[in-house]
Amino acid sequence: MESGFLAVILVSSFAVNSSHSAITDWEDVVVAREGMPTTLVCTDTVRGAVAINWMVKSLGADDLKLVLSASETNEFSGGASRASMQLSDPNFQDTGVFSLSLVPTMEDIGLYSCLIKQQERKLKEKIILLAILTVTVVPAAPIPQQSTLRLIACVNPPSAVKKITWAAPGGIPIKSEKKPNTGTVAKLPQVQNSDNGAYVCMVHPWGNSSSALFPFNVEVTVDADNVASFTSITHESEVSTATQAQTPFLMTCPGVVGDFVRLHWLPPDRKRGTDMKLVYEYDRWRDSTILTAHSKKLMLAGPPYNAEAGSFAFLLTPGLQDGGLYVCDVFQNDNAFSNRVTLSVLKGIEQSLSVHSGEAENIYENPEDVRQAPPQGSVYMDLKPRGEDDVYKELERY
Repeated sequence: MESGFLAVILVSSFAVNSSHSAITDWEDVVVAREGMPTTLVCTDTVRGAVAINWMVKSLGADDLKLVLSASETNEFSGGASRASMQLSDPNFQDTGVFSLSLVPTMEDIGLYSCLIKQQERKLKEKIILLAILTVTVVPAAPIPQQSTLRLIACVNPPSAVKKITWAAPGGIPIKSEKKPNTGTVAKLPQVQNSDNGAYVCMVHPWGNSSSALFPFNVEVTVDADNVASFTSITHESEVSTATQAQTPFLMTCPGVVGDFVRLHWLPPDRKRGTDMKLVYEYDRWRDSTILTAHSKKLMLAGPPYNAEAGSFAFLLTPGLQDGGLYVCDVFQNDNAFSNRVTLSVLKGIEQSLSVHSGEAENIYENPEDVRQAPPQGSVYMDLKPRGEDDVYKELERY
């Protein structure tokens, strides 16, 4: 595949008005690649002395223009836009096949009118809409291993299609997202040799169509001898903080919209510069997760974060031994973003109050209301707040 660029012709949906006729709908959709022969199908049961006029209203034009015409006496006229535009069957009067063959280009986007007449009386008019789908593949083939493959499809005009979907070799659906001013994007991070093959872009048109789906293949070739490296890495300032053991701790990641995320950990008893442990990895495009024993204490954070949309953060519920250095790397296309958190994990802190008093008879919300008997010894009270408005949860005597 050359330079990762393909073009496919599709039918577009927009209204056409001209002095010839008012066109407000279409009856069929034709799919073809730019530069490849295609046919705009128009047939009828009429036979004999009939004439055919093919006209087009190009994108952005105000009026219909003649593409090609043939009279009842088989005389051709009108001068097609190019020599490649011609009737599929010169014997249309005998066969009823009035289809137009062409090798389309980007300039051929528009609404096409197939008008069949007999003695200047209109018998039938069929409207076909034509648009161009552009597919860009990044990086260009051959694609380095470990890079992020991007398949980008966009239709001009955008109103031509309802949606575009992608499938991997073997017909396996893959995740895609519609991006404003870009098109429909599908990504495969960390490409491997096994990702070679024919990917299928499927276009679902709006409106009337003889086909509900138009597929075309995009060949992806992975370079078996070349491995990509993420040389563009943005580092954020390192943060040092502490949390209590067995208490969920929010560990944020760089705030970019990423394709996949990795979390590494360096235990507190190991020196910096030694290899860190990969403890969690999530690829939102492939919907795949790599877990380790340490991952049992981790989970992807929910709102306001959304891992499926590329906004990453983790909730860590640490034990005393789970402090240390945590590094979160978020990968976006061929760029990486990294932040570091040095975490100290503390034991739970209990407060005790020892008072010399008599046996406590009553406990109230207000500590000033505690009534006590005459001193008879030492009473040890473990005071634990119940809530914002309550002072004591329990009183224990030893």
